[in-house]
Amino acid sequence: MNKKVVTRFAPSPTGFMHIGGVRTAIFAWLLARKNKGTFILRIEDTDKDREVAGSIEHIQESLRWLGIDWDYGPDKPGDFGSCIQSKRLETYKKAAQILIDKGLAYPDPYSAEELENFHKKAEAEKRPFLYRDHRPNKFEVWDGTKPLRLKTPEIKRYKWHDLVRGDLEAGPEALDDFILIKSDGYPTYNFAHIVDDEAMGVTHVLRGEEFISSTPKFLSLYDALGWRVPAFATLPSILRDDRTKKLGKRDGAKDVLEYQREGYLAEAFFNYLVLIGWNPGDDREVMSREEIIQAFDIGKVQKAGGAFDEEKLRWMNKQHMNRLSNEDFLAGCKKFVPNISENIFDRALPVIRDRIHVFGEVRYMFGREGELGFVTEMPSFDPAKLSWKGESLADTSLHIKKILELLEPIAPADFSADQIKAAIWPYAEVTGKGNVLWPMRFALTGRDKSPDPFICANILGKEETLKRLRDAVALL
Repeated sequence: MNKKVVTRFAPSPTGFMHIGGVRTAIFAWLLARKNKGTFILRIEDTDKDREVAGSIEHIQESLRWLGIDWDYGPDKPGDFGSCIQSKRLETYKKAAQILIDKGLAYPDPYSAEELENFHKKAEAEKRPFLYRDHRPNKFEVWDGTKPLRLKTPEIKRYKWHDLVRGDLEAGPEALDDFILIKSDGYPTYNFAHIVDDEAMGVTHVLRGEEFISSTPKFLSLYDALGWRVPAFATLPSILRDDRTKKLGKRDGAKDVLEYQREGYLAEAFFNYLVLIGWNPGDDREVMSREEIIQAFDIGKVQKAGGAFDEEKLRWMNKQHMNRLSNEDFLAGCKKFVPNISENIFDRALPVIRDRIHVFGEVRYMFGREGELGFVTEMPSFDPAKLSWKGESLADTSLHIKKILELLEPIAPADFSADQIKAAIWPYAEVTGKGNVLWPMRFALTGRDKSPDPFICANILGKEETLKRLRDAVALL
């Protein structure tokens, strides 16, 4: 690409960010960063009725979490002015005046009732309604109180090249005199995004497939203004896991920051999303951000949609967690269970690393029903549960006393799972493994399921282990 690449992500602040929007942002960001270009975050807030308070901040927070930075944005205006459309109204008026001066824009002279009658007549005659069929012969002077419409400069068949879909075209039936600026003074999306892309020097527009049908309208406006047309790249849809339809908020598409709250790694989430509709051209799946930037090629974006699979995302997150140092892994866990001591964490680390796929799952592991719940909750049980398959309580008590005797000599600093096993295993082999290991594990955890007793004792530490074993003897 000879010309400097300029891309943009232009969401509307109408609620939380979901994966479809974020994936578009990722691809636009990657194209800019791969080509050492410019990435712009633009807020398209001209539909004030749908705007949700706090959405602009939420959009920025979502992108920052994923490591998507912007060269210009709501907090970084450029030479072209603000990146928030509601602060750019004069820019749209100037562009509108160009069209008015060319005789290619006019105020809509019809009332809502008249327009409704036009629609009803077209429906009765079984033909599509086209506003251009009712275009007035003489245009009034636009004073801003009525919607301003484009006079479609030419009714023709448009052809264009899409970097993903290839050569596309649409006939004149897709063209009509659409509204440029509404009676409230705000521009429509169809007008504003073209004016802003020109002003901001956008060279590549990455978008969803729902905009293909509107492209002839956009091209007619470029013609009317005499502006260059950027390169279009239509991204494949993200589908539900059953691949029957596009994934939307009604289908359970979650707020992107919900994944952050659940304990997903930003690197893993980024990695997974970029692979929905793109691949590096080889069999790599788990990739760092730098590896993805180096491999990214807009020509490798697929036409067909890809499914969002939560289980595959969990797998991807696990792969990225496996790459973390123990220190970073523990730091991720601590955010979700800050009340667990460093010593417990250090000793439980092998179990935690093996079991969890997402950091948030560590809360369950240490919860009442979790595998490590015995750490935070003292065991409480019927003494009969301590005996293995009918073994007498007296014999069970003897076994636990023997375990205490064997563990006492081990120094607290050497109280590892291996040392604990080495001390107890010979006795268990002679006496019966179930007879020895079951009451030991149950006395420590009070649970039918938990890690093996050597790991449990190691996690609890020598002092707590001996205390619980003595409590069990007293109970018996």
